[in-house]
Amino acid sequence: MEPLRDQLVVDLTRNLPGPFASRELLRLGARVVRLEAPDGDPVRNVSPAWDARLNAGKESVVWDRQRDPELARALCSRADVVLEGFRPGVASRLGIGATDLPDRIVYCSITGFGERDVRAGHDLNYMGWAGALAPTAPSMPPLPFADLGAGALTAVARILAALLQRERTGRGTHIVVSMTHGAHELAHFAGALTGSLACYRIYECADGRFLTVAALEPKFWQRLCELLERPDLVPRANDAHAELEAIFHARPLQEWLQLCEGEDVCVGPVSTVDEASRTFGFPNSSAIAPALGEHTGDWRTALGLK
Repeated sequence: MEPLRDQLVVDLTRNLPGPFASRELLRLGARVVRLEAPDGDPVRNVSPAWDARLNAGKESVVWDRQRDPELARALCSRADVVLEGFRPGVASRLGIGATDLPDRIVYCSITGFGERDVRAGHDLNYMGWAGALAPTAPSMPPLPFADLGAGALTAVARILAALLQRERTGRGTHIVVSMTHGAHELAHFAGALTGSLACYRIYECADGRFLTVAALEPKFWQRLCELLERPDLVPRANDAHAELEAIFHARPLQEWLQLCEGEDVCVGPVSTVDEASRTFGFPNSSAIAPALGEHTGDWRTALGLK
């Protein structure tokens, strides 16, 4: 399914939220061109594996603002979607803000705190400001949820809606995504699902591996207690932490998985990324992440720049 075939996305972002968003647009068929500074995205050096996963199949154009002042605006003006992640006001100072470009463009700004707040931050800061870390601090979240969920995936959803609206009106729009505001919306769904319920928790097994138990509904919890031969725990779905810790610590992970195989109990493993990839990974693609500036010459020619 490639509903965005023939749509050009120019991605001005760095690090994680914007490139993750443009990767999802690429998967939907868009052509994605990354407009990068001469030193490139820091992820290229900090985590080449992330760079490969985020940017395979995209194009890279280097913009040296001093030597080539017209390149960025010319390229962005060709786009259907422009994605930027600067602090508020920076894109306009660079001459590539939403009002600097044709009004048919869907222009998306991924920000930390909104359109007018210039505070610096990263995912952990946004999550802290949003109240999303309160139930588990000082433990670190396993994923950068503000970057990926509140930022990238929210941006993708709103970009798709704006492209649909453009089909009707012929006009684009300026979307502003705040990762902190989005993370605050997610924070309301933490609470009980952060380990306070015995029936919804992670337990260590005899071999040091971990088992996830998410038997929230009474029918799942009752069946699990039957399999464990502990019917006395059925009324204690919320507070049988110590009992379940002792039970699951007595046998290795694989034995528990075998016991629960085919049963409606909402039990599973804490898999490694490699283990999970064998079942849930996307098919391997032959595309590779572009070298920094690999497509600069081609685009200069296409844009008529000398």
